[in-house]
This record gives sequence, structure tokens and C-alpha cells, in this order.
Amino acid sequence: MVGENVRKCPECGSTNLYNNKDKGEIVCRSCGLVIDGRNISLGKEWRDFEESEGSEMRRTGAPTTYTKFDMGLGTSIGSESDSFSLDKKQRYKLQRLKRWQKRLSTVMEKNLKIALGELRRLASYLNLPTAIEEESGKIYTEAVQKNLVRGRSIESVVAGVVYAACRRQNIPRTLDEISEASGIDKKEIGRSYRYITRELKIKILPSNPVDYISRFASVLNYGPETQSRGVDILSKALTLDLTSGRGPIGIAAAALYIAGLLEGERRTQRDISEVSGVTEVTIRNRYKEIITKLGLEDEIKKIKSKKEDDSDDNSDF
Repeated sequence: MVGENVRKCPECGSTNLYNNKDKGEIVCRSCGLVIDGRNISLGKEWRDFEESEGSEMRRTGAPTTYTKFDMGLGTSIGSESDSFSLDKKQRYKLQRLKRWQKRLSTVMEKNLKIALGELRRLASYLNLPTAIEEESGKIYTEAVQKNLVRGRSIESVVAGVVYAACRRQNIPRTLDEISEASGIDKKEIGRSYRYITRELKIKILPSNPVDYISRFASVLNYGPETQSRGVDILSKALTLDLTSGRGPIGIAAAALYIAGLLEGERRTQRDISEVSGVTEVTIRNRYKEIITKLGLEDEIKKIKSKKEDDSDDNSDF
């Protein structure tokens, strides 16, 4: 017994219907009448998003990203494989359309192409994670859209944007490192950085000196005990508000120098200066402030006097 809700063919009354999901049609098998031709296909949408031959069918294309000038949503007219199947006249028309597509690129798109290429090079040189590259691309795109790049070199703005992204994501990179990688003076990078962050209202918290400890310790071949001691010294310095008004890199360098003395892994102030990018005078000043406030003077004097005694004993042989 056929239920009342069973669909029937309005032409022949047959219930032998076929749902063609590929075409979105419902067809009567008895008389061939197309009963409904507006069904929504619920199947997967498989497409070929690659221009090369033999590419796999996929449901989606590449994700959107700020590291591309069109966020990865742009299309190109034709491909190299398409031109082989065309005659001479059509092939000439295809090449002309592709040429006009390049010419019609806006000034903003051309700027972004150059800048994002430089950004990828800079991120690769500094060994920055993908998140920093994406964040930098987003900030630079916003700066171009608000016409903040005009009158400034693209390289300096890119370097300033990368520094802002590193600060925002708490990735320890100094202005000296970015200046060396980009070839731009760090004062110019600093000016671009301050201008972009101010105009885009980007809130960036002051750097934490602890973020630089592990990086400097790794380059200076300090052991884990020295690294932990440096973090402990910095924590006490932060509690006593010794870092207020001081550069975080100088504080971190001085704390690591003190930790090396206490743990028997001594490095010269020049070695730490070369790694951190701050002057020996700055390290020396921060060093004196920290050992005085934390009461480490006597302990360091004992270590230094013991080393002097050991050197005198060795000189007798």
C-alpha cells in the first residue's frame, strides 16, 4: 500500500521516480517526464585548482593569506597548456588578454607584490615562523590601504612592520638583527615602526627581558643551569622594579652575564655585547645596578678571588 506522502508523476501517476543528483533533477522512469529540475546538489564539489596537468581534484583551493597581494583569491587568464589547443588567432588573443591583465594591476597591487616579496625574504633570513609572516602581511596591507606608505621606502616600512609583528607576538628579535637582515639603518626602521603602530593604533606592550634570555644563552653556549639562574635574577629584578626605564635587552644581557659568573660559565662582556647588540658600557651599568640591589656583590667577589687564587697556583707549575 502506497503512503499518501509518496511523490507521484503528474503525467502518468507512476511512483517510480529517479533522483539524478548530478543534474539536480527528479525524473519519472515510466514516461521520462522531468518533474523537478531545481534540486540542490548535496554532493561534494570536486574541482581542479591547479594549472598544471595531472593535478588532483580538490574540494577547495588554497587558504586565504595576507602573504599574497590578492590574499590568494586572484585568478589568471589561461595557462600555458591552454595555448597549445588553440589556433594562431586565438592564441594571440589569449596572450593579449594576459598582457592586459598584468597592465591593469593597480598601484596598490604592484606595491604589495614588491613589499610581500621583500617580507618573505626577510622572514626567511630571520627564520621567523609563519604566524609572524602572516601578521606582518596583514599590518602592511592595512598600511597600504590607508595610504601610510607614500613618501617612505618600501624596505624600511616592511622592516618596521616585521619588527612590530615580532613585538606583538613576543618573538625576540632586536632592531639590530632586522637592520642587518634588511640593510636599512635601525633609526629609519624605528621611525617607520613608530609611525605605522601609531597610525594603525596597534597596541604593543613593552618587551619582557626574559624573552631574550633563552636566545642569547643558546648563542653563547650557556648550560641550562645558567639560563635558569638568569631567569631567576631577572624575576627578582622585576620584583624590585629595577627594569623600569631600562632597555629590556640590556637588562637581559646583564642578568645573563651575572648568571654566567655565578654558575662558573664566564663569558666576557664583549662576547655578550656582540650577541645582544648593546654596548659593553650598558651591560656594565646594568650589571652594577643588579648586583647592588640584589646583594650579590659579596658572592661575586668570592668567586673572582677564588679564580685569581687558582690562576696563581697554576702559574707556579
